Amino acid sequence: MTQSGGRRIKRAIYIDTNSITFCTDEMLEHFKKYELLDDYLQSKEKEIAEYNRTHHPERVKFGGRRQTNIGVFRAYIQAYLHNNPNINQELTFLVRHLAPTPQGLPIEIYVFSAEKKWALYEAIQADIFDHLLAIVPEFGLRIFQYPSGYDLRQMAGGK
Repeated sequence: MTQSGGRRIKRAIYIDTNSITFCTDEMLEHFKKYELLDDYLQSKEKEIAEYNRTHHPERVKFGGRRQTNIGVFRAYIQAYLHNNPNINQELTFLVRHLAPTPQGLPIEIYVFSAEKKWALYEAIQADIFDHLLAIVPEFGLRIFQYPSGYDLRQMAGGK
């Protein structure tokens, strides 16, 4: 670590698989408010339209390709980290799905901070995950979490 360009960040966010869905036109319009997604949305829209036109011209709705909220979220994470000055862009940079588990779909982030000092590295890592956990609902997704006492009280009609 002392000879490399930074400390490794390797952590996953577990997405509730029940919240993963195909994007509606309204969702795609909503995602356009995020400047970080401009290039991705434009290129993906062209790619999918071309594929559907050549492979499934009469069955686009069911047989064709469509964007998913999890795919757009993954693209957002990549763009967010590529635009983060605290991430070393020269070292390994991965944002990927791992195999689904009973706890949901893990989205693993495997990058390196540009900072080696432990306390600063921890603050950078915390800031990244604070942001990602807070923005998940914007993509129509939910973080997986086992039911807590609060959840059970809500189901029972309590406060």
